[in-house]
Amino acid sequence: MSSAPAETAPTELDPTNPFAEPWDLPYGLPDFGAIELDHLRPAIAEGLARQRAEWEAVASDAELPSVANTLEALERSGTLLRRVLVVFHTLSSAVGGDQIDAIETEIAPQLAAHRDALWLDRRLFARIESLTNAAPLLDLDDETRWLLAEYRKRFVRAGVLLDDADTARLRSLNARIVTLETEFSQRVVRGMESGAVAVSDPARLTGLDEGTLAGLARNAADRGAADRAGHLLTLGLPTQQPLLARLDDPDLRAELLAASEARGTGVEDASDTRATLLELARLRAERAALLGYEHHAAYVAEEATAATTAAVNDLLGRLAGPAARNAEKEAAELQEMLAADPAAGPDARLRAADWSFYAEKVRKERYAVDDAVLQPYLELDRVLRDGVFFAANQLYGLTFRERTDLAGYADGVRVWEVREDDGTGLGLFVGDYYARSGKRGGAWMHHLSDQSHLLGTQPVVVNNLNITAPPAGEPTLLTWDEVRTCFHEFGHALHGLLSDVRYPTLSGTSVPRDFVEYPSQVNEMWMANPAVVERFARHHVTGEPMPAELLEKLLAAAEYGEGFATSEYLGAALLDQAWHQVRPEEVPTEPADVAPFEQSALERAGVGLDLVPPRYRSTYFNHTFGGGYDAGYYSYIWSEVLDADTAEWFTTEGDIAGDGGLNRMAGQKFRDRLLSRGNSQDPLQSFRDLRGRDPRIEPLLARRGLQE
Repeated sequence: MSSAPAETAPTELDPTNPFAEPWDLPYGLPDFGAIELDHLRPAIAEGLARQRAEWEAVASDAELPSVANTLEALERSGTLLRRVLVVFHTLSSAVGGDQIDAIETEIAPQLAAHRDALWLDRRLFARIESLTNAAPLLDLDDETRWLLAEYRKRFVRAGVLLDDADTARLRSLNARIVTLETEFSQRVVRGMESGAVAVSDPARLTGLDEGTLAGLARNAADRGAADRAGHLLTLGLPTQQPLLARLDDPDLRAELLAASEARGTGVEDASDTRATLLELARLRAERAALLGYEHHAAYVAEEATAATTAAVNDLLGRLAGPAARNAEKEAAELQEMLAADPAAGPDARLRAADWSFYAEKVRKERYAVDDAVLQPYLELDRVLRDGVFFAANQLYGLTFRERTDLAGYADGVRVWEVREDDGTGLGLFVGDYYARSGKRGGAWMHHLSDQSHLLGTQPVVVNNLNITAPPAGEPTLLTWDEVRTCFHEFGHALHGLLSDVRYPTLSGTSVPRDFVEYPSQVNEMWMANPAVVERFARHHVTGEPMPAELLEKLLAAAEYGEGFATSEYLGAALLDQAWHQVRPEEVPTEPADVAPFEQSALERAGVGLDLVPPRYRSTYFNHTFGGGYDAGYYSYIWSEVLDADTAEWFTTEGDIAGDGGLNRMAGQKFRDRLLSRGNSQDPLQSFRDLRGRDPRIEPLLARRGLQE
């Protein structure tokens, strides 16, 4: 008997709907130019119905379960739904708007119910169980055996073994949770937009260069609001805003940080996230208990490489104390600089809003690194062509040709065709680098098409950043951190592009959360490789390379401030765990209780530093309450253990004649043993295949200056 509710039978999609047929553009790139928002709802509805019918055909098949009629049939199902959802999720995250938000709110519970229709269908589970029991007698290859085990695990974790009453409650929880995650994300975007700081007096903006001022003036003009004439300081997703390092006016710095931290706290009803996050934390805890777990964090950790919350807590606890001590030393140094600043006076006390400003002064004074001097050497096109793409060519033999004949989904989105060194087409890389109204904050990578030998599909991957666009005709000059983000997100892109697996479920970045950041963090190392930086760090007017002494100071400066950086990250990671290592009855019930819960959690963990607020406060912590990294924000530091260990491998065993590992031999080994494997085996086994042993934490401790 199926435990799935009744669903609409599939019908023929209107042939004028562009989703009615597979895309005929290269590599299956969606034809964004043909898509209108009105096409989405009927295509999603038809996609849901067709995949339900495909699942029903598998579940009711009278033939004995086989790989072909069960595993492969499930993997082949949902082609229409995949085609429309990749477009919809791209538009919802990168374009936004009221109409898209309305569709997202409407379909979120439908998609939750759809997932339940698969994972809670006992007939399908019985077929998987039958195959599992027969597996020792079947001649299965390693990838198929791994996929079978993954399916069984996912069915059990989804709750297929629950009784009818608990299954009904689980369906209700899943629908409500995904609705709340959608609501939280939408409220966060509203909070970013409404929290922007308007400045009518340009005298308050001293410290900013002409290009930045022009961008801020354009921000104000683009918003078109009468009360936002002059300049508009828009907000990025993290607590600390980049402009805090450059604004001379201490009152404006305080105003900007206060606006950042106030998001979601009830300053306006439309962006207040407190009730949403409380209900989310409570329902996730209830669902975990229903499934037999101590709390939601335990449920999440079980599927990750960490395996247990004890392992997560041990890593975070091991780092918190040394990071806080380093941050306190840095604070004392910044206080001395503040006291010596004639504009502040000897009695001035360092505030969180002043940290970035005076840390930047330390960098300039100690290392003579100034963004105004540095940025002319960091032009976006050159960073991509002669940095990001060049490193990929040297390591993996890839070449990139921009396809101006292929359109993206918004102005400024660019498409490159990626080929192997023998000319074989590999896939497409899509770059969406500029901020726009409605676009989600931060940076991320996603797929428009997954690599799969079973489906015969090749990868189409997207990198998303939020760089402020320059005035028309002007070059896009980056900060060093933005260069790092370009390399980081392209590491995710490589993980998708270089995937070489049979099954789409196991493709590319479909690995545990605490492993997925590992390849992207490794890719950051090439931005400082001498052969790479010598090519991309050139003056955008003269073409002269960045002076060697400036690069040396830049790299030295990059090591400064690890106490602050690690502490603010750990603050967010520990908050994420605090909200998800509780039972339902332990979650606060009133919105006013959010801030005290947060402060108590930070103080218990030893990172309740007034001068170092967490990278994300609870009320705008989209990673954890918007979905995707719930109880998994620790993944970045967990992955960095693997990254630091691998970077050590590249620069030792992988090095040829002092190239730091930037060669085809090292790149091919990293590609073959790790990047290409996706989730086709235990990801930690892929690491062992590369390194010959389990990961060690010592390289990370050395990198971050956290040795005891």
